[in-house]
Amino acid sequence: MQFSLQREVLLKPLAQVANVVERRHTLPVLANLLLRIQHGQLSMTGTDLEVEMVARTPVEDAVEGEMTLPARKFFEIVRSLPDGSRVTVSQSGDKVSVQAGRSRFSLSSLPAHDFPALDEVDAIERVAVSEAALKELLERTAFAMAQQDVRHYLNGLLFDLREHVLRCVATDGHRLALCETALETGHSGKRQLIVPRKGVLELQRLLEGGDRQLALEVGKGHLRIKRDDVTFTSKLIEGKFPDYEAVIPIGADREVKVDREALRAALQRAAILSNEKYRGVRLEVFPNLLKVSAHNPEQEEAQEEVEAETTVNGLAIGFNVTYLLDALTALRDEMVVLQMRDANSSALVRGADNQYARHVVMPLRL
Repeated sequence: MQFSLQREVLLKPLAQVANVVERRHTLPVLANLLLRIQHGQLSMTGTDLEVEMVARTPVEDAVEGEMTLPARKFFEIVRSLPDGSRVTVSQSGDKVSVQAGRSRFSLSSLPAHDFPALDEVDAIERVAVSEAALKELLERTAFAMAQQDVRHYLNGLLFDLREHVLRCVATDGHRLALCETALETGHSGKRQLIVPRKGVLELQRLLEGGDRQLALEVGKGHLRIKRDDVTFTSKLIEGKFPDYEAVIPIGADREVKVDREALRAALQRAAILSNEKYRGVRLEVFPNLLKVSAHNPEQEEAQEEVEAETTVNGLAIGFNVTYLLDALTALRDEMVVLQMRDANSSALVRGADNQYARHVVMPLRL
């Protein structure tokens, strides 16, 4: 097997697949990438047995075949070569030669037939979604995923497929983020899939935005996302995601409309003097005014006032400031609305002019 490519052409797909490879692994071959040339196309595959990424790029005058290469070393070599270099890769026995200009490297290879492949995805459902829409869904929700929670189904992101709608939901039990987009191709019935945290992070790294259409293929235990140059496959988390719609406060009739950036800046300043352990801030609502205050065990205190459109008078409620800031950062709207029922209920945070991205933050006793 042999091929030759410009450094820049090789580097982009190589970076996409090398990220998937774990530094700590149980099988030596999992530290490698599988390189395969067929029909004038080079495909590179990286996997950790949970997530698999296959990147493709056309090659000319190449010798067909397949081999494996140490992922991290190969990536570092190509990345460190000068711009404009032409990289030639050729295999001889269990050694692989990488050449560019006056640079020559010899890498060890492992048999390609030892490289594990994820099970084929027998697609039960297929839907199309634009890359920009999926990228936005993940950006607005992924931060709320749990990390190493014993409730394993929270350590991932819910893809909730409904008729003509794809909704992404994440929660760690203290806050919830939800965002949805319309699907052009009809989808019948309902289907829920939980993509593990690593798969979500790799997908975020992969998506570039733009109008390209992605194909989402849902199998029994996998989700596969296809783009013209990359195929991403992730195992799904088994388990039932909580009934998140029950968490969204209903009848939260006390509304506060406020400038998102002004509130975000006030919260960031107040957070400086919040209790380092609980990160609590107190919000007090008065007609046309929102007061933000924080204090800590050293008896230090911060107070901020933000203009707000509201008729609510005297409502006081505590929140973890980090959760509020995350929600405000994930929204794009100039004006946001906080909807609350009473001092003990969670708050719904959304854009003033739309409902397609919503965030729920649980209250904190101060």
